[in-house]
Amino acid sequence: MERNDAVMPWVAIVCAAIMWIILLFLFNKETAPEPVVVDPAVVASINQEWPTLGQQVFTSAGCVGCHGAQGQGGAGPKLAGDEKILKDPVYVHTIVDKGKGGMPAFGDKLSEKEIYAVANFVLHSWGNSIPEPLTPATVAAGQTKVDPAVLKNRSRFVPEDIKLPEIFLATFTMVLLTYGLIGLYSVWAEGTELHPGIHKVRSTPLSMLGMVVTLGLSVLFSVLFVRQMVADYGAWANKELPNVTMEGFYAAMILLTLAVAIGLYKKFFMDGEVLVEDASGEFPW
Repeated sequence: MERNDAVMPWVAIVCAAIMWIILLFLFNKETAPEPVVVDPAVVASINQEWPTLGQQVFTSAGCVGCHGAQGQGGAGPKLAGDEKILKDPVYVHTIVDKGKGGMPAFGDKLSEKEIYAVANFVLHSWGNSIPEPLTPATVAAGQTKVDPAVLKNRSRFVPEDIKLPEIFLATFTMVLLTYGLIGLYSVWAEGTELHPGIHKVRSTPLSMLGMVVTLGLSVLFSVLFVRQMVADYGAWANKELPNVTMEGFYAAMILLTLAVAIGLYKKFFMDGEVLVEDASGEFPW
């Protein structure tokens, strides 16, 4: 009997793609940085004031208590000789202004001059050095990219960072995508025509190769996942942010390769049986 349900999985996948695009727009709106107004007076005073004012703010605002008088770290991360902040000086300004984790936000406690002064003090002290002092123009130029602090928070999927519309769209997208993929797999594994009875299958050299490669990839991604977890535990010990994005990628690839292996097994290595197709069924598979 010919199947008439092969279209619905594609409809579900197209709808999931549309929902995913909407979700990306929501995330893009959330991660878009606020525009920076470049004040010429502030730029002119930064070069003259940051060496003295920056050190004063670093001490008076309590930065010394967490990061150490020599930037050696303590309750807060080490700042001395930190290559990461030198590669992205705007990140220092963002953290001082907005805060992050245990680091409080100083945007409402310090003036704009003080924020730039203490950021430049960090970027020019204890072995740190950047070619030009950090100015509002530098921050404005950095806004062509998504704020690194926001990206790191997004990669951690902290619950309070995800709002209800995002949760709804993400869940609905996953449901539609799962529905469509299972339907497509059903048509691929069982064929466009269903014939009642037991169907014997015989594996081919190509299917055997596919199974071996898929299982090999599962083992490879498992090893990479374990190595990443070990490295991230070390990062936590050094008070650095772990690479949660790679953890999630490796975990997803393990599940994906195992799913492909199961699909190959059912298609090429497992005998099937068709009893009857219920035309009134609510699911396409």
